[in-house]
Amino acid sequence: MRVGEMVREAELALAAAAVASPRVDAELLTAHVLGVARGRLAVAPDPTVAQLVTFRELVARRASRVPLQHLTGRAPFRHLELAVGPGVFVPRPETELLVSWGLAWLRGCVSPIVVDLCAGSGAIALSVEAELSGSQVYAVELAPEALHWLRRNTSGTAVQIVEGDVLDGDTLSDLDGKADLVLCNPPYVPEGAPGDAVLPPEVTEHDPPEAVFAGTDGLAVIRPLVGRVARLLRPGGAFGVEHDSGHADEVSALLSADGSFTDVQVHDDLAGRPRFATARRAG
Repeated sequence: MRVGEMVREAELALAAAAVASPRVDAELLTAHVLGVARGRLAVAPDPTVAQLVTFRELVARRASRVPLQHLTGRAPFRHLELAVGPGVFVPRPETELLVSWGLAWLRGCVSPIVVDLCAGSGAIALSVEAELSGSQVYAVELAPEALHWLRRNTSGTAVQIVEGDVLDGDTLSDLDGKADLVLCNPPYVPEGAPGDAVLPPEVTEHDPPEAVFAGTDGLAVIRPLVGRVARLLRPGGAFGVEHDSGHADEVSALLSADGSFTDVQVHDDLAGRPRFATARRAG
């Protein structure tokens, strides 16, 4: 079988399974099995019999809606490729916008202290550490399965892992009043009534539920988090938190009502939906 035939076979199978991006996924799976970059598929050698067997197994698993990132073991995020798999939330492109905002806000800040709450794979923490020289970055995570991937991804970097509950006042209490920036992509989907229409099987069957759902209204983590972040930040420090597209008003109200924050703003995602809120610590 030729490389082009592999891609076409996979694309048809994935389209029939209602995978959202069948052509892209087909090319990425082909490139993964052949051990080449996606952009080199046109000049890649034809597969061996063993590679073709592996390829068809992976296509079948992807058609059953196993996340592509679990099959390749990698998830791209900004300038990084993160190791991911069962037990950790797969980072999404929307969160890259939150990181972009945070990095822009820190421009000109010398040796800033940055905290990534609900760190998961470490996508936010690692991006800040890689793109902002001299930053002191802390990644807070509680789930043992996610910590496995976080430790793997941060190995060899300066990111400091903190094993703990982001809502516990003792977690990072030594940094209270010192953090320049806190970023967070918490669980925020309402249980039983997701605000972003029907969630795909990749999320409901493979992302860890504790990283996706947050009570009946989706605010079970964000609501108490506001006060904890206010204590972490120095006066003038900033907070950015991702939220459900239907929660813009509620999250803005929580930040404003606390009395600790000013300059509350809501930012849209790549599809034009409200996706994360930012605020500055008063004082």
